[in-house]
Amino acid sequence: MTTDPPGTPAPAPSPDAPDRSSAPGALNLALLRDRNDAAVLRAVRAAGDGTSRVELAVRTGLTAQAISKITARLLADGLLTEAGRSHVAGRSGKPRTLLRLVPDARSALGAEIGRRELHLLRTDLTGAVVARARAPIDPDGEPGPILDRLAAMVRELTADAAGTGGGRVLGLGLACPGPLDTRDGILHQVTGMPRWHGLHLREAVQDRTGLPVLVEKNTTAGVLSRPGPDHRAFVYLGDGVGAGLVLGGRVQRGARTNAGEFGHQCLDPDGPPCACGARGCLEALCLAALRSGRTDRAAAALALGVANLVRLLDVEEVTLGGATLLGDPEPYEAAIRTALAARLPDPHWQHVTLTRATALAVPQGAAALALSRLFG
Repeated sequence: MTTDPPGTPAPAPSPDAPDRSSAPGALNLALLRDRNDAAVLRAVRAAGDGTSRVELAVRTGLTAQAISKITARLLADGLLTEAGRSHVAGRSGKPRTLLRLVPDARSALGAEIGRRELHLLRTDLTGAVVARARAPIDPDGEPGPILDRLAAMVRELTADAAGTGGGRVLGLGLACPGPLDTRDGILHQVTGMPRWHGLHLREAVQDRTGLPVLVEKNTTAGVLSRPGPDHRAFVYLGDGVGAGLVLGGRVQRGARTNAGEFGHQCLDPDGPPCACGARGCLEALCLAALRSGRTDRAAAALALGVANLVRLLDVEEVTLGGATLLGDPEPYEAAIRTALAARLPDPHWQHVTLTRATALAVPQGAAALALSRLFG
């Protein structure tokens, strides 16, 4: 998924484009793919309490006529509502009608398949979590029963919204450890999950749920869980180690959609064997240290990896996530700050912001993928 810089005008609608406003009240799949409609929805969502059609034209670069047609369609679909009137400061004339997003008009699902736990949540159109469920995973087990359980959880989380707008689910974003092929939704040799190798995950989940499914690495979902600067990283330490990257405002997936295998940088060629087949990987060092109760050593290894990442890619923000790290964040944060100060030219390291993710960052980022079907 790529994003345009803020303020980039959406292209004017083609005069040859079909008029999609003839089916009010129905979820028009073509609407979900229309860039101009998505631009309007993004602008309304960003405005929060409401914005006028005139302001939408300014924010999106669309003509007043196009805004009028698009907002009429979105109002008919129940995605927008009129939210009163407001005078423009310093101007006379009749007040303008404000438009606001209807958060529960649709919903999105986000799932995180970890090596030991399955986590599913449902969000509204603002990304707020409205329901969630969890289940344990046996990493050595067959994937079929786990995916059956996921499908059952999907039914449970959407049952209470049946008959309401929120019951109209945009899709399911599915985040899991890499390496994987996000284009075809196929898992490769995920360390610690041997029976998942070669699984056509997207197809398997779509067949079980009947929903559109988007598959993404857990760390990339993490970096998408909230807005941030154009150059940022999400660093994950849980049952594995990885990173998600946004550079120049664009998510980085790489030529084979496997960018961010941060945990498999070699820090010690003579170090412990890693599940990937190499030795001395950052992930192997961290997990070995944690198994021996040496959080300090795990923190030192992770700090070295983060310093390497910052120096290599010049990111301005690093967000730390993952259950292990968030369970005891202070040693990791202190070690990372020390490593940045020692390894980056002063005062460059002082301009790197270190933040903590929420515990739900990965499944929320996965749900954001499903929301992107509507918002672009």
